[in-house]
Amino acid sequence: MATAVLSAAFRFPIVTRRLSAPAPRIRFYHSTIRFAHFRRFTTASPSMSQQTGEIDAVVDASSAEKPDDVVVQYVVLRRDLIDSWPLGSVVTQGCHASVAAIWSFKDDPVTLQYCDPQHIDSMHKVTLEVKGETQMMNLSEKLKLGGISHKLWMEQPENIPTCIATKPYPKSQVSSFFKKLKLCK
Repeated sequence: MATAVLSAAFRFPIVTRRLSAPAPRIRFYHSTIRFAHFRRFTTASPSMSQQTGEIDAVVDASSAEKPDDVVVQYVVLRRDLIDSWPLGSVVTQGCHASVAAIWSFKDDPVTLQYCDPQHIDSMHKVTLEVKGETQMMNLSEKLKLGGISHKLWMEQPENIPTCIATKPYPKSQVSSFFKKLKLCK
């Protein structure tokens, strides 16, 4: 019902939405997510003079993980290609690698959790960059030696290594492999 009230507030001029406090803050605890305060919104009657109801919403997700253990997929692009190829082409390489990694490891329990309908709207990806092909190949080798499942995307027919995407992992398991890399900007 809360969703209907909010969406109606944006569509019909006779319905208004008021928040009694600023936007809620989410605090992470060991196994729950809790709002710092209640979110209250009110609907108005068609006459605009009477309140028809109030709704209090509280979220308590017992399946939430520690912030450090959020499931994340790392995507690593090449800076030399970002500087020389059209932006859309480079983004497409990242998309190809990401989808290929997800599909290649589709039966992995963490990948299934990452793609679960309950989590599909809250996926986490970290997009990083390396300088060029040599660094890309070195990173791929480092990941192989560390037992980190990933996809090295090769643009065909030129056979150019353009991107690496890991399968989804808890961040605490893989972040050490990417510490020295820069965020892609």
